[in-house]
Amino acid sequence: MLERIISERIQQEGPITFETFMDMALYLPEHGYYMAGESVIGPDGDFFTSPHLHPVFGWLLAIQTDEMRRFLGEPGGFTILEIGAGSGFMSEGILSYIRREFNWGDGWRYIIVERNPHIRQGQQKMLSEYKGIVQWVSSLTEVEQFCGCVVSNELPDSFPVHVVRMNDTFSEVYVDVAEDGFKETEGELSTPDLAEYIRRYRIPEITGYRTEVNLRLRGFLEKIDNLLTEGFVITIDYGYPSWEYYAEERNRGTLLCYHRHTCNEDPYGYVGEQDITAHVNFSSLRDWGEEVGMRTIGYCPQGTFLVSLGIDKVISGMLSADPGFQSEIPKIKGLLLGMGDTHKVMVQYKGKRESGGLMGFELRNRLNLL
Repeated sequence: MLERIISERIQQEGPITFETFMDMALYLPEHGYYMAGESVIGPDGDFFTSPHLHPVFGWLLAIQTDEMRRFLGEPGGFTILEIGAGSGFMSEGILSYIRREFNWGDGWRYIIVERNPHIRQGQQKMLSEYKGIVQWVSSLTEVEQFCGCVVSNELPDSFPVHVVRMNDTFSEVYVDVAEDGFKETEGELSTPDLAEYIRRYRIPEITGYRTEVNLRLRGFLEKIDNLLTEGFVITIDYGYPSWEYYAEERNRGTLLCYHRHTCNEDPYGYVGEQDITAHVNFSSLRDWGEEVGMRTIGYCPQGTFLVSLGIDKVISGMLSADPGFQSEIPKIKGLLLGMGDTHKVMVQYKGKRESGGLMGFELRNRLNLL
């Protein structure tokens, strides 16, 4: 069904940019990968995220958000905004730890942005005991300005990306209809912003070099800036600084697809039934954030971030309370190794105060790599 809808649009309008194809494949209402009713994350889905490995991931984020709340001096009125909460495991971890370990009292909110009604129902079931604290909206346009923290895990990697290729000059990859599905063609860059980005991040002028450009990240940061009166933005995702993302040897880019826990490089197979993703250019996240007034104060691997937040103390406390917790250790190791290396954490701050250093970056802050 989705393939037919995309094909009909191409037949009517001509070849579409890969960004448009990816947007339809992932987000077309009722048909896109993230908009259908099926589970896409976890054992019955196509991939795992860190919160699925163990709730300690959310517990440690609660520790970091508590430090942010104390810094902002907001005993009431503090808001945590989570975008793309998936199955709700990270939300539950944050909420349960705040309830168990911190005395936040009344007046604070946890808002989840989720546009898929099927996924939202699952989140509401999982978080039913937090009625009165958790609120749901389907888009950022429904959120009022607030002071607090914006948090996301594996969100920007799912933003539709442009794909560019270097021949004599840079061209853009478009998607056309083929006899057995779709085929790629090349044409002029669809927007001057692509040419500006290519120059800014020095994408190699090597014949055949192919890579991705995530321009939607800029608009996303502008929306967050309009909502956040003062506070922090925590972004957790897999990616690189620009110099590493656009290294000469990475001549095929980072675009990957996930279907039934199997990785492939064909975005035109299983259309609407597989995830399509690209790594994050954290240098652009820093640059565009600073342009709208958000200062980047921390950047490091996820594993280092969690260790800095005291994952060893949390584990020791759980073992003291329940020696059987020992069986959970292998799951937790996945947060520190593997995903702990590939995933990075960036924190940005909007406000006039000197934010200083955050607990999550006490062991290592790699801002210099950006």
